[in-house]
Amino acid sequence: MYFFTFLFQAILLEICAASYVLETSYTSANWLDEFSFFTSADPTAGYVNYVDQTTATNNGYINTDNGHVYMGVDSTNIASGSGRNSVRITSNAVYNYGLFALDVSHMPGGICGTWPAFWMFGPNWPNDGEIDIIEGVNDNANNAMTLHTSNGCSITDSSFTGTMTTSNCYVDAPNQSTNSGCDIQDQTTQSYGTEFNSNGGGVIAMEWTSSDINIWFFPRGTAPSDLEAKKPNPASWKEPVAQYQGDCNIPSHFANMSIVLNTDFCGDWAGDVWGYSSYCSSLADSCNDYVQNNPSAFANASWLINSLNVYQSNGNATAASSVAVSPAGHQKNQTAPLLSTPLAMGGGLPNPPKKRMMRKGRSMMGGNWLK
Repeated sequence: MYFFTFLFQAILLEICAASYVLETSYTSANWLDEFSFFTSADPTAGYVNYVDQTTATNNGYINTDNGHVYMGVDSTNIASGSGRNSVRITSNAVYNYGLFALDVSHMPGGICGTWPAFWMFGPNWPNDGEIDIIEGVNDNANNAMTLHTSNGCSITDSSFTGTMTTSNCYVDAPNQSTNSGCDIQDQTTQSYGTEFNSNGGGVIAMEWTSSDINIWFFPRGTAPSDLEAKKPNPASWKEPVAQYQGDCNIPSHFANMSIVLNTDFCGDWAGDVWGYSSYCSSLADSCNDYVQNNPSAFANASWLINSLNVYQSNGNATAASSVAVSPAGHQKNQTAPLLSTPLAMGGGLPNPPKKRMMRKGRSMMGGNWLK
């Protein structure tokens, strides 16, 4: 009797473990059909000019040859106007829950003036939430993962390997700088910037369920075999770098989210903390000056993506393309790191506790910028 009970439980666990199935695989073959190019003014006050697909293709900022997706920036010309040419793309599909696995060989991080990000956000910000999966600025060496929400969402310092710097995800949380969100930073230097690139990148996976949000990073060659086989079972994986759970009703704070990849320059985070990097500030008096006048510095400010696989539980598709999405971006106005924050191993400053101004959102109806 006990044997059969145990056997039944084992079978049930195996069924549950295999509950994620591949819904969409974004690769070089379909990338340009599945993402749209954002060309409006940067909502985060960056020194950047986001270009359209034709301009990006003609100038070599995007390329889908050779089985990879290359997303770079202008590294030839002195910048003018609103800033250096770059690319920001948004998925045509929107999602409610899922497992998102980005396989990247190279990223733009670790370069003074840059502000790269891989993130998701809902159409009614902050009520529909934002999940920052890869993010950092200038010569930072550590990845910062952050949630931004409406009131009533906070997390506990529980089972994850990263360091929680803020716990209240509400953008106007008391006793936190405006728009800090709930921030967890990876204390290793393999998941962002210079060391990430020298190791050949890796796979970063974000699981969004009705009960929690988890983020893992697997350096090149260490991804679980089930993920490599496209039959992921996150329950069997190592402890996540970041786990967001606690006093937060996930379904009430995250909905209809789009996927975004971009490379920004300066602005409300990289620009505002320029002076706190002794190396970057030695190169120019301001972030804008450096980005404008040193095009060759950004020759390696590029993403090289192998795939972005989206999995859904039990094959239940949650992607949709009919939700109107505002191009509002995340706006991060950071102050200096606390004196108690240790310097990151491998060079550069760790990402300081986040202080951000309220972001600008663009009304889809009126087209006006709100501040």
